[in-house]
This record gives sequence, structure tokens and C-alpha cells, in this order.
Amino acid sequence: MEKHHIELLRKTLLEKADILDGDFEKIRTAFRPRFIKKKKDLLRVGEVCKFHAFVVKGFMRSFSVDHKGADHVIQIAYEGHWVGDLYSIFTGKPSNLCIEAVEDTLVLMIESKRLEELYLEVPILERYFRKTLLSAYVNTLQRLNSTLSEPAEARYLKLIEDQPGLLRRAPLSHIASYLGITPESLSRIRKHLHANKL
Repeated sequence: MEKHHIELLRKTLLEKADILDGDFEKIRTAFRPRFIKKKKDLLRVGEVCKFHAFVVKGFMRSFSVDHKGADHVIQIAYEGHWVGDLYSIFTGKPSNLCIEAVEDTLVLMIESKRLEELYLEVPILERYFRKTLLSAYVNTLQRLNSTLSEPAEARYLKLIEDQPGLLRRAPLSHIASYLGITPESLSRIRKHLHANKL
């Protein structure tokens, strides 16, 4: 693993937990790098997710597919983000999600079983993941509430404000799916905003 990849992991962990150098060394050695080519899967529907993956380079999406064959993007993950299927991890049941590389992507992976062991070896790591999971839960609730109560244009504007680099990296079809709208609706929103020079 390259040094800057490890430093990104360290920096991300330190944002929510005061992890000592000696403890970080234990954490670092528990991770394994994995490269996923563009449009290839990290996880397929029907597989049990037994890992947490930290994106150090690239861009991924997790999505489900409905009975009509349409994709519904659940999560977007790029540098500094975690990706996995928490439902499958915690229940041991097969995943209903696919996790796909939108770009050539490098992740640092840790097996769920090994992470549980690390919680005992480095207790503060459990605090980090508790904060991370709570943050993810709150964000999911906010996103659900936004989908139910805010117009699509407002959701789009908030997304590009919060994640301005997303438009350069994600296909518009993925962004539309993430927002819960059709690509045609997103196209209309973008044209309207462009016409108003926003």
C-alpha cells in the first residue's frame, strides 16, 4: 500500500477518534488493498457482505435493481468514504445490493470478523465506527425526509453544494437515481437552472 493511501485512512480515523500511533499500526496491518476495475463489482446481489471497504482512490456506487430492471442508487462513495452493505454484515443474510466501481477504484478492505477483534484490541476504534454509523443513519434519515418533502430541484442544488465534485465524476443517470428522479427530470432541472444562471 502506498503511503498516501495509509495517510488518508489515518486522517479519516482521526477526524472522529484520537487514535495513537501504536494503535494505528495495529489497524493498518488489518487492512488489505483491492483494486476494482471500472464497471466491475466489489459485491454482487446474493452474496453475503463480510467486509468494510475504505475508498482511497476512485469512485463507487451501491445500488439495488427493481422488478423492472431499473437501478436505484443507495450510496455514492469516493475518496475518504466507507462502503459496504451494513444490513448483510449485521444479519449475515445475502445482500440485495450491488457495489460497483464507477471509476477504476482502489479500496482498503477489512473483514468484519477482524474488525470485531480490533474493537477489543483498540477500543477507541469502536467509538470511531459508532460515530460513523450514527452519522450515516442520520444522513439516511435526512435524505429520506428530503425525498418525501422537498422538490427535486432543491435536492439537486443541495447535492451539488455538499458534493461539488460529484458532477465531474458521476454519470448523470447515477445522480438522477441517487436523487430518486428520472434522467429526463434531472435534464429539465439542469436546463432550468442553466437558463437562470445558477
